[in-house]
Amino acid sequence: MCLAIPGKVHKIEGKKVWVKYPHAIREVLAGDEPVKVGDFVLVQMGIILKIVSLREAASSLKAWKSFS
Repeated sequence: MCLAIPGKVHKIEGKKVWVKYPHAIREVLAGDEPVKVGDFVLVQMGIILKIVSLREAASSLKAWKSFS
């Protein structure tokens, strides 16, 4: 089972998307999701799988912080 940390879309160039995490910015592919700058997303294997709400992202990030 894989777990994904929500990241915020920082920059978009075609299908390439840069997602900002608490300690890094990663280049990923947009997949089939219609993402825009500022969206929170879940990424698996370098592809955006889902756009998540701010509330869901905040809740998930809070849970991740409790483990670190």
